Amino acid sequence: MLKKNSKSRGSSPREGYPTWEDDEYGQIIDDVKRIYKSKIKPLEVTYNFEGFHSSPLTEADIEAKPIVLLIGQYSTGKTTFINYLLDKSYPGEHIGVEPTTDRFVAVMNSDEDRVIPGNAAAVNQQLPFQGLNRFGQAFLSRFQVSQTNSPVLENMTIIDTPGILAGDKQRIERGYDYTEVIDWFAQRADLILILFDSHKLDISNEFKLAIHSLRGQEEKIRVVLNKSDMVSQQQLMRVYGAMMWSLGKVVSTPEVMRVYLGSFWTEKPPNCFEDCRELIEAESKDLLKDLKNLRRNAAIRKVNDIVKRAKLARVHALIIGHLKKEMPSMFGKKKKSAKLLENLDVEFQKIQQRHHLPSGDFPNPERFKQNLALYDMDKFKNLKEELLAKVDDALANDLPGVMSKFPTGNPELAESQRNPFDHDDQPRPVTNGELPATFWNFSSVDKNSYNPMFQSLHPRDGKVSGAGVKPILMDSGLSNDDLAKVWRLADWDADGYMDLDQFSVAMHLIKAAQQGASLPEKLPNSLMPSRKI
Repeated sequence: MLKKNSKSRGSSPREGYPTWEDDEYGQIIDDVKRIYKSKIKPLEVTYNFEGFHSSPLTEADIEAKPIVLLIGQYSTGKTTFINYLLDKSYPGEHIGVEPTTDRFVAVMNSDEDRVIPGNAAAVNQQLPFQGLNRFGQAFLSRFQVSQTNSPVLENMTIIDTPGILAGDKQRIERGYDYTEVIDWFAQRADLILILFDSHKLDISNEFKLAIHSLRGQEEKIRVVLNKSDMVSQQQLMRVYGAMMWSLGKVVSTPEVMRVYLGSFWTEKPPNCFEDCRELIEAESKDLLKDLKNLRRNAAIRKVNDIVKRAKLARVHALIIGHLKKEMPSMFGKKKKSAKLLENLDVEFQKIQQRHHLPSGDFPNPERFKQNLALYDMDKFKNLKEELLAKVDDALANDLPGVMSKFPTGNPELAESQRNPFDHDDQPRPVTNGELPATFWNFSSVDKNSYNPMFQSLHPRDGKVSGAGVKPILMDSGLSNDDLAKVWRLADWDADGYMDLDQFSVAMHLIKAAQQGASLPEKLPNSLMPSRKI
């Protein structure tokens, strides 16, 4: 599932397709696990980091695929958006005009469809949800993992959340703190999508609290104005302005959030407005591109989060060590403890000045004070310099070294460079012929046989440039005109690169041309894989 083993890879229906576990980022994730386990976790365990911040990370937490968190009021299309991405429904879903998704659902990849109840998921060491045990039985009974076979889910996990309602009654009846759970998922998410319905722009009290809980995660947040084709162009302009005004009152940040106009239907309703279709499709394409780049961005974020966690753990250890040092050895411990607790912000300033630390690295004094009141300061451990030295080494050497290993992304090619056969002129005659209709279905493309050839080209981010693919295609013996046409058909996103699917389709078309078949002017939809990203 999430563990890296040959058995799980071999059983994948898309074996060889680059995934989070076996692509070029796999070694980076392994390095992050090693650094955290050997140099950062010991400091956390020694100084009760779990009681003040969060429990130690497990291997499953670090290995976890990128997480996309969906938040929105009821009937904004969260579940339908997931179906749109997967091109199918997932086990245990509920869709309706009234509040239907009444639980948190983690949609993950698996060879077979199944639903794992929350209690079982929270104790499964191969799943990154053990930290949810802190929210108790009331929450776990409203949480589940839905697993289904999907290429999209090979590179991400999607979290569907309950629709947010107005008023205090619904929040009380949940039985758990909704905003705390949202905060837990938000800290671990790589992308947070806040969905609005073009007909429902009001922000309820609970929705406002949920958005407030996302403070500090602003770089991950994207806003989606869904069902944008259900209003006219003039109405859409007014709706967009009203939504930005409403968000401005709730989100206190100088940066303007990225807002996507979208309409993610599994089946388009008949009463859609078409006057903004081109704009909506361009916006939707940008959002899907964000999701497509999630794998690389998530790997960078994991390293960044470990750096932030290491700094926080280091400051936490200095605080605990300082409080222990201030405690008397014999008498007056209770009185001294109360004084330290009362003047905690002053103690923070002493630590900050003594170790030359920025104030932004320190936790919120009031929240820290609440947790500190539950402990006996006299039982804290003295500061161990060797543990601090390991964290300092990780921050100064190990983690920057990991960042230097990130593969460089594929540069955007000029239009003149996107088809490597456009400027070659070695024509050879091609005879016409016909092939069975089944030949033009993607299911007939033999990806497994083309995969070793594709991997030998050393893809970056799962793609190879036209210059890299060109020698293999030229070996087919087809004319350059035909190869240029093959490229135009197979490079359907026209970016000058091919992933495994596109490469396999190109080889499939070459096979057709070699058998004397005429290539179509436009690639049939049946010959494209059914995936959005």
